[in-house]
Amino acid sequence: MDTTITTHSEAELSPPRSLETIRRLVRFDTTSRDSNLALIDWVREHLASFGIPYRLTHDDTGAKANLFATIGDPAKPGIVLSGHTDVVPVDGQAWSVDPFAAVVDRQRLIGRGAADMKSFVGIVLDAVPAMLEAPLAAPIHLAFSYDEEVGCIGVGRMIRDMQDIGIAPGICIVGEPTNMKVVTGHKGKLAMRAHVVGREAHSALAPYAVNALDYAAEIVVELRRMQRERAERGPFQREYDPPYSTLHAGVLHAGTALNIVPRECTLDFEFRTVPGDDPHDLFACLQRHCDSQLLPQMRAVASESRIDFETRSDNPGLHTDESAPIVERVVRLAGGGRGGKVAFASEAGQFQRAGFAAVICGPGSIADAHKPDEFITFEQIRAGEAFIARVVEEARCAQTR
Repeated sequence: MDTTITTHSEAELSPPRSLETIRRLVRFDTTSRDSNLALIDWVREHLASFGIPYRLTHDDTGAKANLFATIGDPAKPGIVLSGHTDVVPVDGQAWSVDPFAAVVDRQRLIGRGAADMKSFVGIVLDAVPAMLEAPLAAPIHLAFSYDEEVGCIGVGRMIRDMQDIGIAPGICIVGEPTNMKVVTGHKGKLAMRAHVVGREAHSALAPYAVNALDYAAEIVVELRRMQRERAERGPFQREYDPPYSTLHAGVLHAGTALNIVPRECTLDFEFRTVPGDDPHDLFACLQRHCDSQLLPQMRAVASESRIDFETRSDNPGLHTDESAPIVERVVRLAGGGRGGKVAFASEAGQFQRAGFAAVICGPGSIADAHKPDEFITFEQIRAGEAFIARVVEEARCAQTR
């Protein structure tokens, strides 16, 4: 008879050191449509208690802010630890607990943002005292952004501010949930909005009007045609799933009543591109189709018709070579191995465009994010703590590239 007894060490059963910091962050409802300032104010106070200066960059409304802080000599190339503070909505999801109560259950933390990505931010903040214990040979920068979930919008202002104050590019680790595996690539994303304007009329006289909804639908049809072409002809990058660029129409608004031909319509769509495919080239093809095919038909009936386009977000892909020094370095520090390429977007591409060597690596699983009862395991939190501890130790004497 097998009498094997499985035991757990006290360290495995005790809560992770950073758990209370993470729970405090999860309790802030920072859904992207709302302000993140309450969380940012708490982080400011946390850093100020250690005498660490910080910089804020706000959105146009002043209701949201990025926070950037440096520990060490900012004139030297250093290590950016990047995380976003916003989370996706919980509307319509069947949660078994309050999404913002930060519930602990069976070696897991449950709450919106627990995986994506307040655990990483909390681990970093909890490690601040360790960063101050001894002088750092390479500075550590804390970069916490707003509006990542709606197109990686906020980080651009923070990066421009970093450039304005002369922060030297070094390396950037974006702590999105990857189960501590080092991810070297993701697709780029260009999000657009089409404003279609025609001419309204009674629906009984529809042939004498220009139905903005009809022509927005024609744009959707063209996007579908372009998508089929990419799926059939590429370019292909087999590391990605799917291995080609994707074109997607997601939101359409038009009309006030069935018996009124709609004058205006808005359509939101996106391009997610693999290396070798330029989203701006794809958009230019769509725009040429509108200019040559749709607008002449519209203006033959109503000369005032138009199709205007608005860029909602423009986030470059991350393309770090697997042989780049940063990859092996972060693999060693994180201890989770390599994660290849991922389907989701991140802020890493923007740091790379600004001259930083960048990868994605953080605790938790993206499979557990964005859904009811989002969670992270204590095991992953501990792995993240060990990772950041090794980053801090190396920053005391390590090279930055």
